[in-house]
Amino acid sequence: MTNETLKGVKVAILVTDGFEQVELVRPRKALDEAGAQTRIVSPKSDRVRAWKFGEWGDQLPVDVPLDQAKPQDFDALLLPGGLVNLDALRVQPKAMAFAKAFFDADKPVAAICRGPWTITEINAARARRMTSCSSLQTDLKNAGADWVDQEVVVDRNLVTGRSPSDIPTFNREMIKVFGAARGRRHAA
Repeated sequence: MTNETLKGVKVAILVTDGFEQVELVRPRKALDEAGAQTRIVSPKSDRVRAWKFGEWGDQLPVDVPLDQAKPQDFDALLLPGGLVNLDALRVQPKAMAFAKAFFDADKPVAAICRGPWTITEINAARARRMTSCSSLQTDLKNAGADWVDQEVVVDRNLVTGRSPSDIPTFNREMIKVFGAARGRRHAA
């Protein structure tokens, strides 16, 4: 069943090879069903390959190559997890600048499982209440975040989720927060 909660809201999904498939596919489906326009943004120009619980998963088309992506064209940002994905993204200055622009413009961001690793890399975790997979708690604490072990945490315009099992709650809260993004696109 579709609705129009996010009609007109454009969401960038920043990934490269090795993102956790379920952490992109299920939130993207929820966003699309709520009326959002989602776009995969990647340093790769054609396709990105998912990681699916311990083995390589599906390949998805890249909608906007990172070299052509402009944060001002989007209202919100989704950061799926995946260790390989995040380790590759964090050493790419353009990817980190793209993510940082959403925080600089006070636009909504949602990150699940290991997705908050990007937030630590761009120095945007300080004074934020956040959750993540337990293996990131030390990184988040060291970056100045108040890490808590909860399904989902909403801190102003930031939604963080703990794991794939928490996706239903993560999606619900992400849609609420992203709903407030309407009209924020050109703020970056």
